[in-house]
Amino acid sequence: MEIPKIQYDFEPESQEERVVRQQRMAAVKEAFLHSWEGYKTNAWLQDEVAPVSGTSKNGFGGWGATLVDTLDTLWIMELKKEFAVAVHELRKVHFTTTPLDTLNIFETTIRYLGGLMSAYDLSGHEYKILLDKAVELADMLYVAFDTPNRMPVTRWDWKKGALGGNQESDRHSLLAEVGSLTLEFTRLSQLTGDPKWYDAIARITDVFEQQQNKTKVPGLWPVFLNTQSNDFRLDITFTLGGMADSVYEYLPKQHLLLGGQNSQYRNMYQIALAALKENLFFRPLNPANHTMLIPGTVKHHTKRNSPLQHEGQHLTCFAGGMVALAAKIFSQPEDILTARQLVDGCIWAYESMPSGIGPESFTAASCGSPDGEDKCLWSEDRWREAVVNHANNGEKSQKIINDRRLAPGFLSIDDARYILRPEAIESLFILYRITGDKYYQDRAWKMFTSVSAATKTEIAFAGVTDVTVRGEDMVLIDSMESFWTAETLKYFYLIFEKPEVVSLDEYVLNTEAHPLLRPKA
Repeated sequence: MEIPKIQYDFEPESQEERVVRQQRMAAVKEAFLHSWEGYKTNAWLQDEVAPVSGTSKNGFGGWGATLVDTLDTLWIMELKKEFAVAVHELRKVHFTTTPLDTLNIFETTIRYLGGLMSAYDLSGHEYKILLDKAVELADMLYVAFDTPNRMPVTRWDWKKGALGGNQESDRHSLLAEVGSLTLEFTRLSQLTGDPKWYDAIARITDVFEQQQNKTKVPGLWPVFLNTQSNDFRLDITFTLGGMADSVYEYLPKQHLLLGGQNSQYRNMYQIALAALKENLFFRPLNPANHTMLIPGTVKHHTKRNSPLQHEGQHLTCFAGGMVALAAKIFSQPEDILTARQLVDGCIWAYESMPSGIGPESFTAASCGSPDGEDKCLWSEDRWREAVVNHANNGEKSQKIINDRRLAPGFLSIDDARYILRPEAIESLFILYRITGDKYYQDRAWKMFTSVSAATKTEIAFAGVTDVTVRGEDMVLIDSMESFWTAETLKYFYLIFEKPEVVSLDEYVLNTEAHPLLRPKA
């Protein structure tokens, strides 16, 4: 099947528009350079820099996660000398051993394997060491698939595996960690001509396809999977958020990477989207009466009338971009509206907070079914009643609102942190590239200035503990995960870059925003 054109046909910009765009792009690049220098000075070749204390952290194998994860950002921002130095330093990294006892296969795959191949593709395959290191790492990870049913050990005792010990997959594997290896392993087979990487993940996909309509919410997969028995019917929690997100994200992207040569991923996505619309997406009550959507969480208890929890997560902000991308490649233009509504839900979460930054998770007042007769008109009394019912502690609404610093429409801020996550700007970037609507650029700039003001330290950028406060009340978290420079700043930069740079018609971006080159048809 031929893949339709994805990106909008952008009109020539005016001189004024160009100046504004380039100024914004330069500001993002300056933030990146500050982060990169902080890493180089304080944590070079370590996984992460601690942006408050200036120490280093090694939670992802100790192979220089920020360095590898950020290679393609260096190239995209035309920091070619920095890129060359970083590539040269890879000679000091050996993916055959690690001081850690256990490896997270998913995190290692998306940060390292994806980072290496993306840098290899973007640089025109000029740096052979990038592919060599990718194969070196993948050869190590491949042993984690050496189980009786070929399902991977996701939290892997690599020493046991290397010594040929008996191993089997887990009875309680996380959905995202099992099902989000497809893009990276497929691209490695495409680059090397060795089918074993693709075969490894194709086995997983076949199991997911077989189980998709057998779960407690047919069409969706639960958070926990029994990968020993390949029986996915037991768990009751269904979400697009933590521990699940990238499985759904990868379905249309894998279809793209395979050039639409089979219908498996398309079919799985379309079944999943129908189930998401029916079971997870809800409209939040809001003072502006905007028609927005937020993906909630279903805990399927048969004795409850409504299993949907009206919980929003920053991680689910990827959904708008996913739905928009799929709408284009599967020629379903009606889903662009759904994508816009999902993105507007995330923008609302950001712009409702005093800091201008969306929280890690929250609960919102719902107006009922997205397709119901309820007009979802704002009512102060309705919101206050929902606040009292949600708190269920006998207190009056105003006290709850004041104590919890609730913006109108919110019932609770369940996790007030912001840890430099990229999902919101990811969807804004994709919607901008697909629709050409400069609204998304303006919202992105507002997000960037809010995030930059709240999180910048003398060393780099740090997460914050509470987005419901601002200014001097902000408390920093001494952590800057590699996805800040590998994803968040990359998307902020690309939304202001010329559309032909990392075109969605040429590249597929994985969950770490690593552009993987789409093979020509």
